[in-house]
Amino acid sequence: MNNYETMFVFSTAKGEESVAALTEKFSALIAKNGTLDKCEPFGANGGVRTLAYEINDETTGAYILMNYAGEASLPAEIDRVAKITDGVLRVLTIRK
Repeated sequence: MNNYETMFVFSTAKGEESVAALTEKFSALIAKNGTLDKCEPFGANGGVRTLAYEINDETTGAYILMNYAGEASLPAEIDRVAKITDGVLRVLTIRK
């Protein structure tokens, strides 16, 4: 099992409920396939920040940081699910 850190940028266009639902979705995916150590908003205001450039015509995004342990295939599965999920603007995973 390897340790990973994933940063998500979720759309804030549909409100805080949408961000909470996406956070829960990816937390459940990680908990199902590994062990979730930490899941928290990155920064103040619940992680909501102004983006440096527009992504899909949006100027703000909610940054969520997740630390977890899992098999080598878990980050690829998270990336696959993130690409087909509405409301996910960006995702970046690193191995610690």
